[in-house]
Amino acid sequence: MPAFNLSPLFLLFVIFAVFLCGTFCLADWKSPAVNPLDSSILFPVKGNVYPLGHFTVSVTIGNPPKVFELDIDTGSDLTWVQCDAPCTGCTLPRDRLYKPHNNVVRCGEPLCAALFSASKSPCKNPNDQCDYEVEYADHGSSIGVLVKDPVPLRLTNGTILAPNLGFGCGYDQHNGGSQSPPLTAGVLGLGNSKATMATQLSALSHVRNVLGHCFSGQGDGFLFFGGDLVPSSGMSWMPILRTLGGKYSAGPAEVYFGGNPVGIRGLILTFDSGSSYTYFNSQVYGAVLNLLRNGLKGQPLRDAPEDKTLPMCWKGSKAFKSVADARNFFKPLALSFGNSKKVQFQIPPEAYLIISNLGNVCLGILNGSQVGLGNVNLIGDISMLDKMMVYDNERQQIGWAPANCSRPPKK
Repeated sequence: MPAFNLSPLFLLFVIFAVFLCGTFCLADWKSPAVNPLDSSILFPVKGNVYPLGHFTVSVTIGNPPKVFELDIDTGSDLTWVQCDAPCTGCTLPRDRLYKPHNNVVRCGEPLCAALFSASKSPCKNPNDQCDYEVEYADHGSSIGVLVKDPVPLRLTNGTILAPNLGFGCGYDQHNGGSQSPPLTAGVLGLGNSKATMATQLSALSHVRNVLGHCFSGQGDGFLFFGGDLVPSSGMSWMPILRTLGGKYSAGPAEVYFGGNPVGIRGLILTFDSGSSYTYFNSQVYGAVLNLLRNGLKGQPLRDAPEDKTLPMCWKGSKAFKSVADARNFFKPLALSFGNSKKVQFQIPPEAYLIISNLGNVCLGILNGSQVGLGNVNLIGDISMLDKMMVYDNERQQIGWAPANCSRPPKK
């Protein structure tokens, strides 16, 4: 390699040029500020409507950290985990339970007040521990105490967080009578009160007060806190009804069957990811079931009352292997919102049917009045499959769009 001889004058020029650039060029360059409110927290989801009956995320809590698999529930506010305090009715081994460590939330703290904002607090003294009891329409109850602990999280912009968040330490669990004990470690409550983890993160200015989920019919999906993963187009939006505090409800809506209105109007719908199936009140349920039965006339399906998987099942000439094998026998449903009828929530057959382990096709729309829901109409996981669902608590609106839920959006 040939040698290069640099004169002292040239070397002096190079050093001077580097000095100038270091003084002026770099002075004009600034590292872009990372705004956490422009980012999100993304969780992988797993689960299915049948046979599991829930979708879950894994959340890491505490120091040292421990992973807890939690049922995603937009129909309740409180996040809680099975807790060794000691515990009655817990279904996990003791080494997988949460262990409190003098980190109880007191009655005088704002988080306790937020939990009971819509009901009477049991507290008598501000220094008492903040106890709670939550009941679920279809899967029992949890009794416990509020605690706070670090929750390690990673934003989509790469920032690592470990905020101190409040949640329930559930030490008395009931599984809801005849149902099998829950397989999860607890519940991730995602309602719109100030007690939810998502709202706490927003109050700390880590993410915007927006959350969304996308459940795939293939058994996976994703959940996010924050606004940057919300699609900029293609979403249908409806305002959240303030009359049902703490619930993600919209309406009134009209039922369409096979693309045509059927005269069922004025429905108020609550979107509840804690419910595996969709529930209509007895009047609407009966009308929808009659529509489906009339649509099946002349089809090679007959009732299968011996199949107790769900209240209404049908058998074909041979066992069905998937909903795709049976969907052509059924017509799509839709819920149409607003006077213009342009905002519709589509419920195709694969969003209201399951295939039982006996190979029959069963109706995943149930009579809510029979399980104590009264006149409430719930849109459950089955009808939200393969849709991006967004709950924007800042703009007070609910949005949805068809999506490939097996592939999280990238930002």
